[in-house]
Amino acid sequence: MEFLTPNTYSYLTVALIMFTLGAIGVMTRRNGIVVFMCIELMLNAVNLSLVTFSRMHNDANGSMLVFFVMCVAAAEAVVGLAVIIALFRNKLDIDINNVNIFKW
Repeated sequence: MEFLTPNTYSYLTVALIMFTLGAIGVMTRRNGIVVFMCIELMLNAVNLSLVTFSRMHNDANGSMLVFFVMCVAAAEAVVGLAVIIALFRNKLDIDINNVNIFKW
């Protein structure tokens, strides 16, 4: 049953899959909420890899960095949702291709 025990490579594989799915979602989807959730997925993949490397090297610096990434993710969630809500109120649409309010 040792093959069922997760090791470092399995955690990194899951993190790689999560990051890849998030990157594909950001590049292919046009809905602002979905793009926002894919960015959160990529941040969680980075957190998972940081915790894995921290555990592998028995060093707490990676775990401390996860707290900073979580703070950035929380701030990004607040600002991102505010921007999406403001766009929806003005345009009644959250398709990122139709957002051109920053253009001259």
